[in-house]
Amino acid sequence: MSTAAVQPGFRATTPRRGDGSTVTSTYTALSRTVRDAGLLHRTHGYYAWTLGILTLALGGAVAGFVLLGDSWFQLLIAGALGLLFTQFAFVAHEASHRQVLESGPANDRMGRVLANGVVGISYSWWMTKHNRHHANPNRIGKDPDIEIDTISFLEQDAAQQKGFLALVTRYQGWLFFPLLTLEGLNLHYISIRSLLSSPRSAARTGEIVTIALRLSIYAALVFWALPLGMAFAFLGVQLAVFGVYMGASFAPNHKGMAIIPADSKLDFLSKQVLTSRNITGGRVMNVLMGGLNYQIEHHLFPSMPRPHLARAREIVREHCATIGLPYTETNIIASYGIVVRYLNRVGLSARDPFDCPMFHQLRKT
Repeated sequence: MSTAAVQPGFRATTPRRGDGSTVTSTYTALSRTVRDAGLLHRTHGYYAWTLGILTLALGGAVAGFVLLGDSWFQLLIAGALGLLFTQFAFVAHEASHRQVLESGPANDRMGRVLANGVVGISYSWWMTKHNRHHANPNRIGKDPDIEIDTISFLEQDAAQQKGFLALVTRYQGWLFFPLLTLEGLNLHYISIRSLLSSPRSAARTGEIVTIALRLSIYAALVFWALPLGMAFAFLGVQLAVFGVYMGASFAPNHKGMAIIPADSKLDFLSKQVLTSRNITGGRVMNVLMGGLNYQIEHHLFPSMPRPHLARAREIVREHCATIGLPYTETNIIASYGIVVRYLNRVGLSARDPFDCPMFHQLRKT
């Protein structure tokens, strides 16, 4: 089932039921139904199996790296590591939402080990940024995921780009996936930069030391084991696969969905549903995207373990249909098409307009 996506730039209002009452109170009823169904209970066995399989796969990749030696087949190992690091990042993301273990501190410890020690990105930076996103998805001025960067997600930001970035912005939809090859390097850079600029604390020092050891030892082993050119190629492929996989998993969920004006008042249920898009594909997609394919349910119930999201989808979709709230889902290929078209449409604002009425009219259509 798929519904038409809410167009970006709409004026947010709180939906009303047929009897004229707002839907604000219905989230309480929805939450009660989900809780009574046991969908917020932890699934320790699932995550034990997941981490066990990922650890074995990582060990296999390391063994393959050692056995292959000086061979360009090492690039296959590099690609595999990019995929595995992304999968570990998914579990770190779930730990940050308290999905994996019972207590917050235990989840944080797991998240730090996986994010800092295995993936090599800052857990505290990720939590701060991601929590802001969850609180106000696609809201102008509050969601860090739509703030201006190399890619512009808002027309007003695209119009401000100058020089080379303006040229990139004009065609940013088509360039989006090629640019994701640099996202892995960017994530490491932002993590280190954010930690160095944050206030001193024992946790900050621990993260800096852990990430520094993880990145330096990993790079040293690669350059020690492989010829110089092959070592650079290995790291390049691993970072490119990691960046594309991460970006391709997170981008389809909100890009091209409703943009919420900064001054809008919107209830929690509507805010989360109208700005999120699910990706169809069942269990396979649930594994490939780390549960991010059920983005609506994830935003409504952030602490819900991944195995329960599919059942929650049925409940949430029925609830949205009952109250007349648009529920958006589509397949992965169609979602990428939506993202590319949306970014290209935003990128039009970076192009030099002709002083021609027809040109301005075409931009409005």
